[in-house]
Amino acid sequence: MSQQPTQVPSRTTMFAFAATVVIGGMNVVAVKFSNSELPPLYGAGLRFGLAAVILLVVAKLGRMELPRGTALLGTALYGVLNFSVGYALIYVALLGISAGAAATILACVPLITLVMAVIHRQERVTVRGVIGGLFAVAGIAVMSFRGLGTELPIISLLAAVGAAFAFAESSVVVKGFPQSHPITTNAVGMAVGGVVLFLGSAVSGETWIVPQEARTWLVLVWLIVGGSVGLFGLFVFVIKRWTASATAYALTLMPVVSVTLGALLAGETVTPEVVAGGALVLFGVYAGALSARRSRDHRDEVRPVTVEEEAFAR
Repeated sequence: MSQQPTQVPSRTTMFAFAATVVIGGMNVVAVKFSNSELPPLYGAGLRFGLAAVILLVVAKLGRMELPRGTALLGTALYGVLNFSVGYALIYVALLGISAGAAATILACVPLITLVMAVIHRQERVTVRGVIGGLFAVAGIAVMSFRGLGTELPIISLLAAVGAAFAFAESSVVVKGFPQSHPITTNAVGMAVGGVVLFLGSAVSGETWIVPQEARTWLVLVWLIVGGSVGLFGLFVFVIKRWTASATAYALTLMPVVSVTLGALLAGETVTPEVVAGGALVLFGVYAGALSARRSRDHRDEVRPVTVEEEAFAR
């Protein structure tokens, strides 16, 4: 019998939620270290290609059926948008902006998802959504203030924004296809994403190397095992035992971890623009997306999480 989501989570669920926040925040900093030796597309391809192998082995051992027909098409599209386009852009973005700034922009994904759902006619325009969007845009503008005079930071900033849109679009588009088990969905999606990333790396002329630094190996193992397979498993665990809107708060808390670790481990400077802009972005996400979802949760009865909802856990 499946676990019912609840408004009051257990200690185990709260621990898993906290671990999700910490791992998600650490991932952005880890990518910064990966980029120091590995070309971005090649590094992302290694991460998701090997993570896909692990998930496919898990699926095989669990005798889970892989997506077929239109479900396979939807999973492949999800893989291209999410793991190829989205992560390619965020890896490139982290060449020029701080881990904290990137994580704060990615916190906009729930809000952007609402915007994309409106475009796809899955949801309606709301006043909260408009207000939240305006605050988020204002926050990103404040964060970019110091970089307006240089070329690279603005390109990196736009890459991070593009990544957030790609992640949001992948969640919306895949809803139009039959859903598979979340493990097989992400296994196939990561495999497709890894292949496309390797192709993009080859076309762009990146050099494929074996990492020479112990730090790079450690970061790569972390991103594959903990940052991909582990984070996915924890997110699914939490969302099955807590409400979806509450679980979404993980995205708004991850920048706190990224900013802190970026300052401690990567020597990043926390500027006033990042702090002020980040506050505006997080308020915009809460006002435009999370508060509306929380209101719906209080109006509706608590229900089990569907396979479709689980499949979007990252």
